Amino acid sequence: MDDSRTAARERWADGDRLAPVLRPVRAGNGFEEALEQILQVLRLGLVPPGERLPSERELAARLGVSRVTLRDVLKVLADQGLVASRRGRYGGTFVRHREADARRAPQELRRRAADVDLEDVLRFREVLECGAAGLCAARELDAAGAGRLRSALAATGDAPPEDYRRKDTLFHLALAELAGSPSLTAQYAAVRATLNGLLDGIPLLVRNLEHAQRQHAAVVAAVLDGDAEGARAVMREHCSGTAALLRGFLS
Repeated sequence: MDDSRTAARERWADGDRLAPVLRPVRAGNGFEEALEQILQVLRLGLVPPGERLPSERELAARLGVSRVTLRDVLKVLADQGLVASRRGRYGGTFVRHREADARRAPQELRRRAADVDLEDVLRFREVLECGAAGLCAARELDAAGAGRLRSALAATGDAPPEDYRRKDTLFHLALAELAGSPSLTAQYAAVRATLNGLLDGIPLLVRNLEHAQRQHAAVVAAVLDGDAEGARAVMREHCSGTAALLRGFLS
């Protein structure tokens, strides 16, 4: 299969799922920035476990690095157990399955939280999420945008528990992208990657997931009704609920 077909298969029908993260790196730190971006792709679940990353040619072109540099990046990820390479006609670089972080000891979870400024992450996340929801509502999404948002909502509702957080991430990223600000999307992708590192360390609670899904539906309804203030208010409440769980488990 040629690279153009491979690239096409790696894209969503309603948009490029890697667009929030992958962009040309600066020349001085090509290796480091390429590694950072692909790590974000993995932490955000933009390529699920068991699926293949785009071809080396496509990744190198999108990052603006040589294939030699890209191979060095992929070797680091393989050494960390995050990806695995396979040869042959159906080969490539595949995302590896990992054990749930929720099995880690409580002291490990506290150590992870201590490595970041939890309150700063939560505040910045709320600002970006509420802003994105309000902008989406104010923009009056076209049919394609509205369809994408409904599909992302349905995917979270249908997701099994083990895949819920990845689908939840994709729902929130869709809102960020549909807000129409590439800068907002890039900042949200970065803070969400940090947030996911924390969320992966706490248990999935069925009652919380049901509540979150009702909030997701309320945000989508407000956005599609053009109710910017309502969308911001529901999203603020949603972010507060997540913040409360993280503070409770990790503080």
